[in-house]
Amino acid sequence: MRGLRIEELPDHQKPREKLLHRGVDALTDAEVLAILLRTGVPGCNVLDLAEQLLHKYGNLAHLSRCSIAELSELKGIGPAKALHMAAAFGLGARLVAEQAASGPLDKPETIYQMLGTEMRTLDRESLRSVLVDARCRLIAMTEISRGTLNESLAHPREIFKPAISHSAYGFVLVHNHPSGDPAPSESDIRLTRRVSESAHILQIRFLDHIIVGSPQQDRPGYFSFKEAGLLS
Repeated sequence: MRGLRIEELPDHQKPREKLLHRGVDALTDAEVLAILLRTGVPGCNVLDLAEQLLHKYGNLAHLSRCSIAELSELKGIGPAKALHMAAAFGLGARLVAEQAASGPLDKPETIYQMLGTEMRTLDRESLRSVLVDARCRLIAMTEISRGTLNESLAHPREIFKPAISHSAYGFVLVHNHPSGDPAPSESDIRLTRRVSESAHILQIRFLDHIIVGSPQQDRPGYFSFKEAGLLS
């Protein structure tokens, strides 16, 4: 395949023709990416270029973490293709979030489906509050703080302010670990205890604290304090 132009490939190996006749589920990650990129560079067709990108970054999740500026500097990409890629990654994240948010947010898996795709791409910790009504339906979602590489700082008053202003029945705290490991740190545990104590006083339901990481074969991509029995 290397050295051949896309036009020289048999139809069943051309990403666009494959998508047209067999649907997107029949495409590999490289083939989907190739359709977004549209063209390759001299001596490297678009499918080879897509495979090189995935090899460089490991997978689509890691590639999606790249900024537009970083993508633009990659050989064969440039500003226009970088914008197309960023828009595609963002659209995918929004679609997953929209589908998850349409139902009750009463399980950590649902919260993870709503926010995980987008939050896994962040290179800094982001602490967010998901506000719900008594039926666990989404009222609003707000970012409380944006932290450093490995720590997101917030005072309980900053956490409860949006819950009070929206008259929320309860809330779920969500933050990400850029390392990909969702295991809670000591500071995560301390923050959860402080928020739990404050919620009891204010009579606002603190439903869960979820840490977003990357899924592995031996673990899910999140940690739930509620599931772990660390939040009553």
